[in-house]
Amino acid sequence: MKKLKLRNLHRDFGYFYLGLIISFAFSGILMNHRENWHPEEYDVQTKEIKVQLPEKEKITEEYAKNFLNSYAIKDTFKRFRLKNGSFRITFKNTDVDIELETGKGEIVTYKRTPIISQMMKLHKTTSNWWIYFSDIFGISLIFIAISGAMITKHGKHTFKRRGWKLSLIGIIFPILFLLFA
Repeated sequence: MKKLKLRNLHRDFGYFYLGLIISFAFSGILMNHRENWHPEEYDVQTKEIKVQLPEKEKITEEYAKNFLNSYAIKDTFKRFRLKNGSFRITFKNTDVDIELETGKGEIVTYKRTPIISQMMKLHKTTSNWWIYFSDIFGISLIFIAISGAMITKHGKHTFKRRGWKLSLIGIIFPILFLLFA
């Protein structure tokens, strides 16, 4: 009877979290490759510009906030940065990159990719209720993993005979990656 209850709990937790597991896995894969492909957004318009910038010391946050006014683009300012010879302004839906030396640059306007950008918020949200739900989800994944290992008690593929070796490899692999990557 105990085995049947554990199997039922394992199955029901698995069914309950199936969609979330797939969503987290899919958005995690997208997050892994966000530097090569920007899955959250896609370009709508790119405009090349040539700007006469003031001296570097006069490029302030206020200057950055007002920059798009001269291009009649209404957007919400997020941040600016001067780095490696470039001036970058990030707005909610617009990025501006300008070479400090030449004044050449571009304004890229983009939109959020439907569904994918919302899924990626699963990994980045700081909402308290979502953090607690994610903690419960993590604990549930631990339960699903352990209960799955305990379900099979007889035969040559049990945790005691074979599963512990594979589990140990599964624990060692990320540790090695962290040490040598």
